[in-house]
Amino acid sequence: MAPRLIKRKEATVDSVVSAPSVPPQPAPAAAPQPQPQPRAAAPVLWCQNLTKAYGPAVALDRFTVSVPAGRVVGLLGPNGSGKTTLLKMVAGVSHPTAGEVRVAGLPVGPDSKALVSYLPERPYFSRSMRVREMLAYFADFYPDFDTALAHEMLGRLGVDPTSVCASLSKGTVEKVQLTLVMARHAALYLLDEPIGGVDPAARDYILSTIIRAYRPQSTIILSTHLVRDVETVLDDFILLRYGQMLLHAPVAYVREKGTTLDAFFREEFRC
Repeated sequence: MAPRLIKRKEATVDSVVSAPSVPPQPAPAAAPQPQPQPRAAAPVLWCQNLTKAYGPAVALDRFTVSVPAGRVVGLLGPNGSGKTTLLKMVAGVSHPTAGEVRVAGLPVGPDSKALVSYLPERPYFSRSMRVREMLAYFADFYPDFDTALAHEMLGRLGVDPTSVCASLSKGTVEKVQLTLVMARHAALYLLDEPIGGVDPAARDYILSTIIRAYRPQSTIILSTHLVRDVETVLDDFILLRYGQMLLHAPVAYVREKGTTLDAFFREEFRC
């Protein structure tokens, strides 16, 4: 027998029995969203495969490093190892053949140069200028230059601001130029042989006070041959030879071996 189709009567409003009221249920709680994590600060100095060639001669060969804030780093190596070449490229006065370099995450340019205070190996001021004129020049050129601090440093180093540069000894000129560089409130200081001609009596003050104490949150890259003198203020060191990095490590690395950085350096580069 064929199934019968049953036609249901449309329910009217009066025939609908009201369902018992149900209290509104709270909406399900939203799943907790991951909180954005603070972005890690960019290294103060970052180099990747940085290379500088002068024709067939390679002065710096695929140099790679990352240096955070608040470190004093010794850049060590014999003559011709690429120390000055590296500092010049970070400062932006020389251009790499290949590779990248960044300062606080910025490519080398006007913005990065504003964060860098650079002391070249050789004097660069006119010998006819007076020391106070050099201070005024820096104060006019660099918004972060601290004139009061510069005068304090010069006073401690025994330098007369009225002196003409031509009348100053090589060591005193170095004191003046180091004062000019360190009196800036920079993120990165690049010092190329800053105490080579300075008398031993002034070295302790320069190293322990100017370099270590004045800029604890900044990074200093210090190129020098005077390893024994600077060892006490260094946090890390970089060894260069023939343009290549041999080692980047904390000074504690060599102390754990029962030796000093000076002895380690002499053994590594013994002729």
